[in-house]
Amino acid sequence: MYHFKKFIVAGALCAAPVGGAIAQSVESPWIVHVGVHVVDPKSNTGDLAGMSASTTRSMRPSVSIEYVLTPSWSIEALAALPFHHDVRLDGQRAASVKQLPPVVGVNYHFLAGQKVSPFVGVGVNYTHFFDAKGRNVLQGTRVSLDDSWGIAWHGGVDIALDTRWTVTADVRWIDIDSKVKVGGTDVGTAHIDPWVYGVSVGYRF
Repeated sequence: MYHFKKFIVAGALCAAPVGGAIAQSVESPWIVHVGVHVVDPKSNTGDLAGMSASTTRSMRPSVSIEYVLTPSWSIEALAALPFHHDVRLDGQRAASVKQLPPVVGVNYHFLAGQKVSPFVGVGVNYTHFFDAKGRNVLQGTRVSLDDSWGIAWHGGVDIALDTRWTVTADVRWIDIDSKVKVGGTDVGTAHIDPWVYGVSVGYRF
């Protein structure tokens, strides 16, 4: 009971606002975010084999680890469960593929220490495509997509619940270009360039 009372008192002290800011009693630089993100490719991802290509969106659970360098600057690494997309040619489903798009970047927080703090960032993305399969007219045909390196722009807002817990809404634009092969033949480059948006809950250790 004594420890329970101490927990309640500590929670009340952490939640009390001081001049609109969250008390900075937690000194750990590590924050773990768990949430969901959607990869939403642009509507036209290029021409493949002379046909207009498009790629469907996908939503998956995500996790990121953020290391706070200063109150305003941090480094963040984002990962997720594999995203699954259908590739359509002239509107018809022609292939499916899975991909992992980890991102490592730097964020700048404009109002560090405040309850609401918008941020912007930039990073590097590496997208690994795997388990590509031909569908419909390409059923049984070997399909492959090359991995991609590209820049990733980042923006969002942190909403602090107390000194440890944070809710974050964010969006990224990622430069993803992949050469596509069908039956071993190069049929063009898919310019996927998705918006990646999501929400997460962060805990500072």
